[in-house]
Amino acid sequence: MNQELENVTEQFRKLPGIGVKSARRLAYFMLERPESEVKAFLDTIKAAREKICYCSVCCNLATSDPCDICGDARRDHSVICVVEQPQDVMAMEQSHEYHGLYHVLHGALSPLDGISPDQLKIKELLNRLESDEVKEVILATDPDAEGEATAFYLSRLIKPAGIKVTRIGRGIPAGGDIGYADGLTLAGAVQNRKEL
Repeated sequence: MNQELENVTEQFRKLPGIGVKSARRLAYFMLERPESEVKAFLDTIKAAREKICYCSVCCNLATSDPCDICGDARRDHSVICVVEQPQDVMAMEQSHEYHGLYHVLHGALSPLDGISPDQLKIKELLNRLESDEVKEVILATDPDAEGEATAFYLSRLIKPAGIKVTRIGRGIPAGGDIGYADGLTLAGAVQNRKEL
C-alpha cells in the first residue's frame, strides 16, 4: 500500500473510536476529495484550534475566558455540575433542564490507566468551592467503574465543607426495554425510583 495513504490512515487512527477500517475509509475519502475541500477542512480545524482556549473558571473549552456559561449572570451560581469531558457540558445543555454552572474534570480516575487525582481538574474544583456562593455540587460522571470511583472520591472531598453533594439519577432510558437492560442499569433504576 502507498506509504502516504498509510500515513494519513495512521493519523485518523489517533482519533477516539476509530479503528483500522474506519481510519482507512476516512483516509480514502479525504484523499479523493477536491483539494479545495481538503484545504477548507484543514483551515477550519486550524482556525478553531487557534481560537479555542480553556475557561479559567470551569476548565471547559471556550472561545472566551471566562466562558459564556460562567460569565452568564442569569445562571444559578450556587450549583456546580461536575462532568468528565467538555462534550458532557454540551449534552447537559441540550436537556434545557440545568441552569447552574459546570466544572470539567477532563477525565475520570482510573488507576489501571494511570489516571490519578493529580491528572484531573480536581484542585481547580476545590478552589471554586472555597466561595460561600456554592451550595450544591452535582456529580454527573459516567455510570461506569471509573465514573463511580471519581464521584465517590469527590463526594468524600466535598462533604466536609458542608456543601450538598448529589449524584445524577440513572436508570432505564426513555423507550428502553427492561428485558434488555443490564443489571447495573436496573439496580440504578430501582435505587433512584420516585414516588408517583
